[in-house]
Amino acid sequence: MSQEPNNQSKSSPVNKWSIGALVGVVVAITTAVWVSNGGGGQNSSAYAADPEISKAIDEASTGELAAFRATAKGDGYPEISFVSQDGQTVGFDHFGGKVTLVNFWATWCAPCRAEMPALDALHAKYADQGFQVATINLDTGEDGIKKAKAFMDEVGLKNLPLHADPTFEAFEVLKKRGAALGLPATLLLGPDGHEWGVLAGPAEWNSDDAYGLIEAALSQASGN
Repeated sequence: MSQEPNNQSKSSPVNKWSIGALVGVVVAITTAVWVSNGGGGQNSSAYAADPEISKAIDEASTGELAAFRATAKGDGYPEISFVSQDGQTVGFDHFGGKVTLVNFWATWCAPCRAEMPALDALHAKYADQGFQVATINLDTGEDGIKKAKAFMDEVGLKNLPLHADPTFEAFEVLKKRGAALGLPATLLLGPDGHEWGVLAGPAEWNSDDAYGLIEAALSQASGN
């Protein structure tokens, strides 16, 4: 087998050092950009994973909520924004330090429509205990919010404020993060606004199984 000539196979020590230094600088810059942009899809202020919370949520995910997936990885969603009930563009920090069940829905989604009254009841049951349900409507277009309001009035929802993202961009974030396949899609957020669990698909939210899940989350939030 032929070999490269010796003068071709040996590199100058100076050249090696220069190339190595250049690579190091590139890696450092790339890492800085990666971190500043959220570390490949997670926000730079992400909390550390909390195995205790994940275990508690997982153990409480039974029966009607057996498909609920405990995470508590410390993920936030700073790239998600939506329109609040008073017309302001806000993010998950709008929910103000409570355990929050964030449900993404649309009026054209039959399972979404079916579970809204149960979510309304769940919100009312635990509203005075540091918990809230925040539904975010994803009907697109200029009349999307009007359609959502008409539906909520039609079925007599009394407790849920109307949040909306008529751009549908929030759902694209959920898909990219692996938190949703279709609608409805639900996130459970801790008081810090970071994800504690996810559910892809509908559930019976006005049930003993749902109560057990929410009570487990509230217990973790209070440090019990």
